[in-house]
Amino acid sequence: MPSKTLHFPSPRHLHSLYAGREENLAHAERTLGVKLVTREGWLKIEPAAGASAAAAAEPIARAVALFNFLHEARGQGMTIRTPDFHRITDGFARGEGDQMRALIDEALVITTNRRTIVPKTLGQKLYLQSMLAHPIVFGIGPAGTGKTYLAMAAAVSALLRNEVERIILTRPAVEAGETLGFLPGDLREKILPYLRPLYDALGDMLDAEDVARLTEKGIIEVAPLAYMRGRTLSRAFVVLDEAQNTTPEQMMMFLTRLGEDSRMVVTGDVTQIDLPRAKQSGLLEARHILGDIPGIDFHTFASSDVVRPPLVQKIIEAYDRYRNPITGENGAAGKP
Repeated sequence: MPSKTLHFPSPRHLHSLYAGREENLAHAERTLGVKLVTREGWLKIEPAAGASAAAAAEPIARAVALFNFLHEARGQGMTIRTPDFHRITDGFARGEGDQMRALIDEALVITTNRRTIVPKTLGQKLYLQSMLAHPIVFGIGPAGTGKTYLAMAAAVSALLRNEVERIILTRPAVEAGETLGFLPGDLREKILPYLRPLYDALGDMLDAEDVARLTEKGIIEVAPLAYMRGRTLSRAFVVLDEAQNTTPEQMMMFLTRLGEDSRMVVTGDVTQIDLPRAKQSGLLEARHILGDIPGIDFHTFASSDVVRPPLVQKIIEAYDRYRNPITGENGAAGKP
């Protein structure tokens, strides 16, 4: 019977290749049709029970290619998380090893004036690639996955490379109704608290003087969603944040603002909907209606994609288990 043993620098290194979870190895065994045995810093790949030598050769070769790929990806600084491991394993099982390899062979770096941003996980890299390849991208997932930050980074990078002429950043203000009248101050003072996170992200990528100058010239515009009505947004990179709090009417209004040579990224967390119970979320509806349209891509992050401190990930996972104790998942993150 054919078998193959792979040796790695240390047990810790080997564990990092499958996110340190034995259930991930079990997933690889089921998906690839092999048996995996780990000891210290080595991994033995054996035929599945009952498999003939001839039938076992290809599954073992794919498993070898998978773990060599994971080893190389880790060597390039990529953190392998459970969703990453599953995506990569499933890809190798489908015979898509060459496509998987392109993910690490082709460097993907976002450069802004203040910092260079490199995706930390495979999920983030796929998300960035999607933004480069599609006019409209939806990034759906919990806080801490980088969905809004990476969209902002892509927008700033596109502006600096003269791929677009302006950046437009928008959010639905004050829950869903955008009822600002009761708040004190002028309009700018009313809406600033709801747009502050977008300004904070800009400040991480551009000097404060540049943000002020570009905002004054209208090259960067940060505004509540209601201000998008009636406009056609051409040669622009448009980011809609907190999209779970849009109504279906607002979402359709926003998406139909797309003009020539423009890109749109819509981000939201479907577990954090602040709409009144009687109102449908425009983000949820869009996912069901638009999932099969060419040029529109839905990228879904899971709680295990969180790149904030581990405690944040544990908090999100605990809420997921509480909301759906049967599966431990919130059930709202899958692509239609």
